[in-house]
Amino acid sequence: MNFFHSKKTQKSNRARTSQRPLFLSPPFIDATLVDGSFKKIVVLPKYVDEDEWLAVNVFEFFNYLNMFYGTVTDFCTSTNCPTMSAGPNYEPYIWTDQNQKKNTKLPAPTYIDYVMTWVQNLVNDENVFPTKAGREFPREFSVIVRSIFKQCFRVFAHIYYQHYEQILHLREEKQFNSLFAHFISFAKEFNLLPDKKELAPLEELITYMENHGRIS
Repeated sequence: MNFFHSKKTQKSNRARTSQRPLFLSPPFIDATLVDGSFKKIVVLPKYVDEDEWLAVNVFEFFNYLNMFYGTVTDFCTSTNCPTMSAGPNYEPYIWTDQNQKKNTKLPAPTYIDYVMTWVQNLVNDENVFPTKAGREFPREFSVIVRSIFKQCFRVFAHIYYQHYEQILHLREEKQFNSLFAHFISFAKEFNLLPDKKELAPLEELITYMENHGRIS
């Protein structure tokens, strides 16, 4: 082992760890497609059932987030992302297997694949997301939506911390920041992310967006 090379690498890693995340640095933190708040487009429209409104928006957010992740998936590998994390200052996310009642640390691509598959199965389940006339939403639908939003938030956090450089390279920062602002605005409107600890990794970004009128 080359001692001097190893020492230099460790120093470089420490510097990178303490460096301010790109997504919180200007001009990227101000990149947006929408000049103003998402408030008007997240409120429940008149004569629309709330569960129906939640279902439509869950479907849209999931599809757009899935598309964004698809643009960086080549960089999100078990080697590059051995844990599902939101930066070095936060514990890796743990996947809970509902069938086996087991908590497992997974590489990010595996974790996100589980999330996307799980949400897709829910969206395709007529007993959860009914599309046929006469079918009703389950009583626990709001609980299901909160669980979906929690996992989607974790995917947002992972992309922001681990793959924002690729987002910038693809010139998607305006679209991605706008999707996140819309997502958080909707979550606030319907209290879909009630656990404040979950928001901690992106709390500074959320506060900045609130202070600049994108989230209200």
